Amino acid sequence: MVKVRFAPSPTGMLHIGGVRTAVFNWLFARAQDGGEFKLRIENTDTSREVAQAVDQIQESLRWLGLDWDGDHTFQLDRMDDCREVAQRLVDEGKSYEDDGAIRFRMPDEGTTNWEDVVRGHIEFPNDQLEDLVLVRSDGRPTYNFASPMEDVWDGITHVIRGDDHVSNTPKQINLIRAVGAEPPVYAHVPSVFGTDGKKLSKRHGAVSVEEFRDAGYISAALLNFLSLLGWAPDGETTIMSRDELVQRFDLSRVQSSPAAFDFQKLDWMNGVYLRALPRDEYAHELLLYLGEQGYDWDAELVHKAAPLVQEKIAKLGDFPAFAGFLFGDVSLDGHQLDGALLAEAERTLRDVEPFTAEAIEPALRQLAEKLGLKPRDAFAPIRLAVTGSKVSPGLFESLELLGKELALERISAARS
Repeated sequence: MVKVRFAPSPTGMLHIGGVRTAVFNWLFARAQDGGEFKLRIENTDTSREVAQAVDQIQESLRWLGLDWDGDHTFQLDRMDDCREVAQRLVDEGKSYEDDGAIRFRMPDEGTTNWEDVVRGHIEFPNDQLEDLVLVRSDGRPTYNFASPMEDVWDGITHVIRGDDHVSNTPKQINLIRAVGAEPPVYAHVPSVFGTDGKKLSKRHGAVSVEEFRDAGYISAALLNFLSLLGWAPDGETTIMSRDELVQRFDLSRVQSSPAAFDFQKLDWMNGVYLRALPRDEYAHELLLYLGEQGYDWDAELVHKAAPLVQEKIAKLGDFPAFAGFLFGDVSLDGHQLDGALLAEAERTLRDVEPFTAEAIEPALRQLAEKLGLKPRDAFAPIRLAVTGSKVSPGLFESLELLGKELALERISAARS
């Protein structure tokens, strides 16, 4: 039975590169009959900061739909077991004490090699492997000791992790064999870089699930996008449901070269997902997002505005800037408007009844014709006056949602 693990360190916000590794582990496990995906927290203390980080890790995974099997475990809980194994290795002559620490004797001759699912055959000359510190002088086991021991104890069959761990693998393989166990299958997946070829960091934009969520990306789109960072089913398909991703995921198709995190592609993909939502579901997602972000806006008005923006914005976080004029005052600082045109528009709109998009449109088109203007040129000052922006949802629908009184009030204020 396949069993994999995701083992983040609780040192702060979970980096999106690490989350992509979690996605690969989860997809691989769920693609196998009876496969298990375990969550292991590689902590060495129990401070309040660690507890907060653990909560954030779990919330990020849950939001993406990456469910794990059984309870999550902590490396700290296995410290005594690690110390016992270290002492046994000393007793067997496979390790030795050094200034209060315990070191494992690496072989001096030959090579340590393995067949990596992603990178192919890898081998290291043993004479280049330093004797590994297992337990520090203060009694704390090291990562390169505790992590492979937990893989043995947990029955992990495949270790899918970032390629920055390649240099750790020969040490861990020798250690696992020294305790009489067989090493798992290793798959070292590519790093995640920005489109500039540098490792993804804050300078590129959001780097944690929480930040992407706050920006208004939806979980299904982000899961789809992360799955394609270094893997593709056929080189062509991009939009895949959660079930299709599981069905098609093949670890052997993960590439070894770095994956580029293209924010523009993510925006495009998120927009595809948003436009595909049924209208009511889209409005529901929008209301949930606004509530999470602290916007106390009229739910009925948000629901009415949702269809106007669904085809136009790439992420839910664009809504406040795009349609915020419906919920608060607008600013026209720095804009010069045609007062005569706005006066005509005010007179025209005052006579429109009922004040609906269907009635507003012909009235304003007739006004443009009367003034000898192209509709685009006639509508631009009106749009700016009532929305505070040159870009907004449809003008006629926006006027209807604002209502006659407020629309006329803004036009009047803009020309004075």
